[in-house]
Amino acid sequence: MQTTTLLALGMMLTAAAPAPARAQAAENSRAAQGRMLAYERKLLLAMVDSMPERLYRDKATPPQRDFAQQIHHASSVADYIVGAVLKGPKGPAGDTATVLNSRAALRRYVSAVFDNAAAHLQAQSAAARAETIDLFGQKMPAWQVWDEIYTHTVWTAGSIVANFRKNGMAPPEFTFF
Repeated sequence: MQTTTLLALGMMLTAAAPAPARAQAAENSRAAQGRMLAYERKLLLAMVDSMPERLYRDKATPPQRDFAQQIHHASSVADYIVGAVLKGPKGPAGDTATVLNSRAALRRYVSAVFDNAAAHLQAQSAAARAETIDLFGQKMPAWQVWDEIYTHTVWTAGSIVANFRKNGMAPPEFTFF
């Protein structure tokens, strides 16, 4: 069968599933999303720890954000989406003058953002997860927004690899969660 046929079949079977099965699928999704948040945090912290602090403000290319700004961006977007879009608590503001220039401060910021996101994911009610959300002009169920956060974080982390390569360094090992 073609991929689109299988996908359509899967969607029909999910929609036809009894309510308890749909509820279990939602909880399985929540568990997977929790693992993804933990992985995002682990990946960004591994990058923070692997890059010498003296290179935090170094850019791989002139138009790109520097290393610390890229890490901050990946985290701050996750924080913004959790607070503004998913109506969760706002994470730490983080003084960027300190966060962008200090390993300890950048680690604290990343950890606080992803701890806040994980707590909100676990506290999010089934009704809130089913609610339709507008994510930058795209309508989707709130549960799907967690997957979009993951996609953005991993996309941004992938671009950070150039900072390591520019300096003749291997990035932290990529592993699956």
